[in-house]
Amino acid sequence: ARTAGIEIIVKESAPIRLNVDGDRITQVLVNLIGNAIKFSPEQSTVDVGMIELPSAMLRIYVRDHGRGIARDDLDRLFRKFSQVDASANRRHGGTGLGLAISKMLVELHGGTIGVSSELGKGTTFWFELPIHPVAAKE
Repeated sequence: ARTAGIEIIVKESAPIRLNVDGDRITQVLVNLIGNAIKFSPEQSTVDVGMIELPSAMLRIYVRDHGRGIARDDLDRLFRKFSQVDASANRRHGGTGLGLAISKMLVELHGGTIGVSSELGKGTTFWFELPIHPVAAKE
C-alpha cells in the first residue's frame, strides 16, 4: 500500500467481541485487503469497516476504488483456481485460491462472504460473522 501510495482507512466503530479463531479471521482480512490494494489505482484509498446487523451478525467490509468487476464475473470469484483475468499476460499474480480459502474459513465460523461491484467505481468484499455472546471470565 505504501509503495503505491494507497491509504488504508479503517472506519471506527464501537468494539464488538466475537468468538472466532482470530488467526483465521485475520487471514481473511489480509487476503481481502491485499486484493483491494492490488486492484486499486495509485494514490487511492481502501476502506475497511464493520457494521452490526439486526440479524445478530457483524458485517466486515473492504472497499476499493479500482476498476470494478463485471457482473458476469462475480459468480466465479470464490471458486478454487478461478481468477477474473486468467490470461497469460495478466497484470496481477496469484493462484486463485485466496478467495476460496477465505470463503471456507468464513463458512466454518458460521458466516457468509460476498461481493458487490460496479465497473469503473470499485468493489466491496464483505463477510458476516455471527455475534455470539462471549462468556465473561471471573
